[in-house]
Amino acid sequence: MAFVEFKNVYKKYNEGKSSEIVANRDVSFKIEHGEFCVIVGPSGAGKSTILNILGGMDDATSGEIYIDGKDICKFNKRQLNDYRRYDVGFVFQFYNLIPDLTVTENIQVGSFIHNDPMDIEKLIKDLGLWEHKNKYPRQLSGGQQQRCAIGRALIKKPEILLCDEPTGALDYKTSKDILSLLQKINKKYETTIIIATHNEEITKMANIIIRLKDGIIYQNIENVEVIDAQELEW
Repeated sequence: MAFVEFKNVYKKYNEGKSSEIVANRDVSFKIEHGEFCVIVGPSGAGKSTILNILGGMDDATSGEIYIDGKDICKFNKRQLNDYRRYDVGFVFQFYNLIPDLTVTENIQVGSFIHNDPMDIEKLIKDLGLWEHKNKYPRQLSGGQQQRCAIGRALIKKPEILLCDEPTGALDYKTSKDILSLLQKINKKYETTIIIATHNEEITKMANIIIRLKDGIIYQNIENVEVIDAQELEW
């Protein structure tokens, strides 16, 4: 069994009502441990819904979702909380940093929920934030804030890093720098990374490409010609 596996997953809102919306329809895919996956599709395609379900932030209406052989749909509340706490990290389009905490303190927030967090000094250096470690979010650029948000997600050593439009609020050059950082993290820490994006170009840096439209996967392929994030153009 693959490390991450969706089997015939449906997600419906307002089920059984006239206002029923099917966000995901019969979604099935597999991702191996340490792979870099990009889920691409237009706004409203159901990308974020897949990440939210995978991250334990939302429930599937039906289907099975296996993480390392365990069906998270069958988790009780305590098991789900432990899964969210230890196994999954989230990075969003907007950074959600705590304004009154420094870079170091914002990253440390993620370490408080883990018994064996990463070495914070080493992580801050890997993130390229050492010179900014004592600054507050308002003193940082957008790219630096996103690096800090990635650090907060990474410090708890998640098996899976879920990134929902992580470059959506950034300019072209900064976007490529953040994508390069994610590529480096994937290789260095063997973290399984799944990015949801509307940007087709980003698929070129992924091992696995999943194309989604109207809640349905219409293409799921392995990319054998992965390129460096700095070579992306859009």
